[in-house]
Amino acid sequence: MEFDPQALSAVDDPYPIFDELRENHPVFHSAERGLWVVSRYEDVRTVLLDAETFASGMGTVPTGFVSAMPMMISQDPPYHTHLRGAVHQTFTPRRMRALEEFIRTTTRALLDAIDPEAEIDLFDALTDPLPVAVITELLGIGFEDRKQFSEYAGAVIHAVEGRGPTAEEGILWIYDYLENVLPERMERPGDDLVSRLLHPESGEPRLSHDEVVGFCALLLMAGTETTTNALGNAVVLLHENPEVRRLLGKEPEGFAKAVDEFLRLESPVPGLSRVTTRDVEMHGVMIPKDQRVHMLFAAANRDERAFPNAHTLDPGRNPNAHLAFSLGIHFCLGASLARAEMRIALDELIRRFPNFRVIPERWVRLRSDAARGFSFLPFVARPG
Repeated sequence: MEFDPQALSAVDDPYPIFDELRENHPVFHSAERGLWVVSRYEDVRTVLLDAETFASGMGTVPTGFVSAMPMMISQDPPYHTHLRGAVHQTFTPRRMRALEEFIRTTTRALLDAIDPEAEIDLFDALTDPLPVAVITELLGIGFEDRKQFSEYAGAVIHAVEGRGPTAEEGILWIYDYLENVLPERMERPGDDLVSRLLHPESGEPRLSHDEVVGFCALLLMAGTETTTNALGNAVVLLHENPEVRRLLGKEPEGFAKAVDEFLRLESPVPGLSRVTTRDVEMHGVMIPKDQRVHMLFAAANRDERAFPNAHTLDPGRNPNAHLAFSLGIHFCLGASLARAEMRIALDELIRRFPNFRVIPERWVRLRSDAARGFSFLPFVARPG
């Protein structure tokens, strides 16, 4: 048996393989990729909560790619604590409430542009531009550059060789873009997140120039790519479960719980990695020091030990302690924003096109080390 996250990300149903790993090979060594794969819920949770034993500083994707600028996702305490403390106050309830209205207005404008009688690519029409619009609004930078943002952010997140820019080219383009924005915000700050980071209030931690660039670059990548994939995955789940779609159309307040169920069943980040700082034994298997441990969220989120009827979509599932947003010190800062984007966008989509369908025969899934989603999602608003 072999394990290749890139190949599996593009498979419509990788879950039988994940089930096999979780039930019969809870600690699996992939010699070809140099990974120790853990797939049971409690094991993945253990790795996430033990940042001292399972470190992030050597990269969190199977390739081991690490940004030249300091990013929280690939930092360990105490430096990670400093970075997170400095940016945490920027995600204020007031800012998030203001963004909710922007999300709804933007979603409606994007849906207005869809020809209801034609087949369109929902990736290009909604699931990609909406998250980019939200993050660029939050940062106060140019939405008109979204095509380039998507291309270069995707190059870093997907880490697929031979297709478009390399990860290094992608991150350098994003750095260069931000380097042109920061001087203007230093001189003329506005009511945006970049300005707030550059001009913290009295008593708040201050980030260095490189730390601001690193955090904004992380938001541009993770805050767009991950939500884009989560939205596309959710649309497909609604296509496959018309009874759930009808229920949510009648009771849209149900989206508050349903979005977490979509994230559990189809995790937009199916797995991330850590590196061991000491020898670790799990399930009788010794994982040596300095080895990359891959946490398979997509398998853990379907573990029957944690989620009864784990392969079934239950829009009202409660509790639902899925791991799609990670856990512990690296829990996603933008989780509430991602949930709001999904809740609002899916509500508006169903209101506008309650009988939509997608076309599985022609969709194109991403091939990625660290993402599960679509690069082409054929969509018909009003099936004939």
